Amino acid sequence: MDAPAERIFDIIAAPVRHSEFDGSGTVHANLFGPERLERGSEFVMDMKMFGVGYRMTNRVVEYEEGRLIAWRHFGPHRWRYELRELPGGGTRVTETFDYSRGFPAFYVLAGMPARNGRSIELTLERLKAAAESAGD
Repeated sequence: MDAPAERIFDIIAAPVRHSEFDGSGTVHANLFGPERLERGSEFVMDMKMFGVGYRMTNRVVEYEEGRLIAWRHFGPHRWRYELRELPGGGTRVTETFDYSRGFPAFYVLAGMPARNGRSIELTLERLKAAAESAGD
């Protein structure tokens, strides 16, 4: 992304902005939580999947300012963003959804890795647009 890691991290660490860059179409609004996430923060999101609305409480479980943030809900898997500034400028952003905890075979059979892969690609595109336009 053609933006500094700090700017990108500021967007990711603000739960009120998650619906802005979510590529899955499931995140609708931040209902509760701090303005800025840090390790141990809890935040509640208004979600909708397959036409069904629900709320999801998440907790930040990994955190390095400007470089790494990961959260999980009641399940064992987690969403992680890793940022690395590049020598020539810009930032490499890696988003992962970690299936290694819990029941990975179920997720594979349900087609979740492919669906999440497409959502991650769109999320990164939307995050890139938000971060790059914030510098204007």
